[in-house]
This record gives sequence, C-alpha cells and structure tokens, in this order.
Amino acid sequence: MANVVRAAILQAEWTGDKESMIDKHVKYAEQAANEGAQVMCFQEIFNTPYFCQVQENEHFDSAEPIPDGPTMQRMIQLAKDTGMVLVVPMFEKADEGFYYNTAAVIDADGTYLGKYRKTHIPHVNGFWEKFYFRPGNLGYPVFDTKVGRIGVYICYDRHFPEGWRALGLAGAKIVFNPSATSRGLSMYLWKLEQPAAAVANEYFVGAINRVGKEPYGDNDFSGSSYFVDPRGQIVGDAASDTDEELVVRDLEMDMIEEVRRIWAFYRDRRPDAYQPLVEP
Repeated sequence: MANVVRAAILQAEWTGDKESMIDKHVKYAEQAANEGAQVMCFQEIFNTPYFCQVQENEHFDSAEPIPDGPTMQRMIQLAKDTGMVLVVPMFEKADEGFYYNTAAVIDADGTYLGKYRKTHIPHVNGFWEKFYFRPGNLGYPVFDTKVGRIGVYICYDRHFPEGWRALGLAGAKIVFNPSATSRGLSMYLWKLEQPAAAVANEYFVGAINRVGKEPYGDNDFSGSSYFVDPRGQIVGDAASDTDEELVVRDLEMDMIEEVRRIWAFYRDRRPDAYQPLVEP
C-alpha cells in the first residue's frame, strides 16, 4: 500500500478583522478535510495582518497565550472536528513583555503537541520584527503526529541552513515554512531556497506565503505557496502569486527513503569539521 500523506497549505487574503480571518481559515480547513487532507498549515501570524511593516504598540494587543488563548482553543476543536493535524502560526504572548512569532502544532485528535518559536528575527524596512518578537528559545523541536514526524521553520529562518538540518537530524519528514514574503528580491529566493533545503535535507517542505497588499505598508505579498519533494521538484503546481488559494497535494513519503539511498548526505556529514559554524 502506498505511503501517501495528503497535505494542505493555505494562502489567504486579509479580511479586515481578526474574527473573520479566523472564520475564513476554519472554512478552508473544513474544505481541506473534505478533500481528504490529513495535515494543514496556515500562513505566518495567520489571524492578523502582517503588522511588522510598522512599529506601533497597539499590535501587541493581538497576541495570545499558546495553548490557553481563545484562538488556540478554537483550533484545538477544529483539529478534533476535522481529524487533521494542524500547524497554527500565531503572535504569542508568553508573559508580560515576552512576545514570540510562534507556530503551534495540534494532532489530529486535538492534542496540543507543542510549539516552535521563530529563531531568526529580521529588522529591515517593511519587516520590523525585532520591535515585536523576542528570538525563539525552544530550539528546533519536531512533533510526532498522526501523519508522522513534522517540523516548523518560520519565514526569515529559511535563509539559515542550520535549522533545516537540525530538523532533519531530529527525524522530521515534512517541514512547514509559514511566511510573509513580498515581491522583489525575496520572490527569487522564495523559489530557490526551499527546494534547495528539501534536497539538502531529503524531506518534504511545505512553503506557505501570504498574498496581496495589507493595510500597514507597501509590501505586496506574492503568494506562490507550494510543496516540494526531496528531489527538489514542486509537487503539482505552485499557487497563484496574486490570489487566495488552498493547495492540497499528495506527498509520497517513500520517496524520502529512495532519495536517501542514492544521496547519503546524512552519512557523509562531517560534524568534526564544523566548529567554525558555531563560533560567534
């Protein structure tokens, strides 16, 4: 019997308010489940606009505790109702003055499995993330789910190969990268980096982007979400670069073993030679 995971990702336009944005994602999750999806990931900070285009204190009000906040409780129920594993990227309030760019992972029965906090935080024009987020402090966790072991890397993280490799060494077979990527130079990197990471680490990557213009800046988020296999090939087609879209694809998990037998990258690693990589 084929070892196939049907996976879904969603690029969604901002609706104008938090509750309707959550409602939209619930409806798409139900649609994905009806199409047979077993796991689904939303876009970076899915239930708000990408407010990091500006530096304004009011946006701290949208942060919530994970897993005890109201949005997460609704997502836990959604996982139960749909029978899907959910990866839910949100603005996390861990304590007074402690905020993170986070993705929570919920198993198909509604069990909260844990979270990943974005490790690498940019601070450049249009992406003023250090104003809002502390650097992640949970390392590179992987999560044993109904569909197998998965990992999460968030947006700007993808420029740093070390975390991709850490997730592979920990046994991740699918890594989701929810993002907020705009047109321009980033668009080329969007097409390049995640297939390269899938090849180098010999697993599947789900690359999820926002799409369209939002109220807090000039960024035109370029969509083009996709799944890529361990050979670096896009699974099916990438999503539109202008429109909202649900992407559901079948991932042939046996390909991981096939590729690793040909390209023994994990066998041929030389950790004894990598000390310069961890020098400050």
